[in-house]
Amino acid sequence: MAEDARGAAAPPPIRRIGLLGGTFDPVHNGHLRMALEVVELLGLDQLWLVPVNTPALRPQPAATPAQRLDMLHLATNDAPALQVDDRELRRGGVSYSIDTLRELRLAIGDQDRLCMILGEDAFAGLERWKEWQCLLDYAHIAVLTRPGDTVAPGAALAGWTAEHLALDPEEALRSASRGRLLRLSLTQLAISSTQVRALLAAGRTPRYLLPEPVLDYIHAHGIYGAAPRATTGGLQ
Repeated sequence: MAEDARGAAAPPPIRRIGLLGGTFDPVHNGHLRMALEVVELLGLDQLWLVPVNTPALRPQPAATPAQRLDMLHLATNDAPALQVDDRELRRGGVSYSIDTLRELRLAIGDQDRLCMILGEDAFAGLERWKEWQCLLDYAHIAVLTRPGDTVAPGAALAGWTAEHLALDPEEALRSASRGRLLRLSLTQLAISSTQVRALLAAGRTPRYLLPEPVLDYIHAHGIYGAAPRATTGGLQ
């Protein structure tokens, strides 16, 4: 630990940590571009990608937990700001964000800034989440918006949003470790995991929609109905 001018131990620097959860079935370039842009806009030290084990509100992923974790590591291998956190896979069972935030806050302490990243669609359905009104007790929530987003929240969520919305995300992160809603406008790529899986199932290539090492892994393990890559020619 560093010392100040008087020789006393200086407190550790306050970190800014982003948290992006999802099935990542599979991870694709839309996830990665969005993550890097959030790192820049919020001045994050790191953004942790957290694959869910069993989703509470959507079907079970097609790839196994181990395969989704492997693909995330392959996708982020050359991006130091992006880290993979497997705590929900290790915890097992249904993955609830409130449980993860409580666990993380206990692990990192009270001072580090923790910011959970949500898309506009996910945020609009927040009232269906376990203990959703307690989420801000442990983290900020950054809601990513795009031009043309028209998803309207319910009355309870709209009131909660108005109460906690920060007009200046930078000031909110500087002054508090949790408790505010931040809105960020991003140019998100129109890529989805559903689209990638559908292309593979139809025998078509999703090349350039996801990192090449991830696509190689999918073909090598026959995930999503993908056939082994041909040794010569073609776009596989």
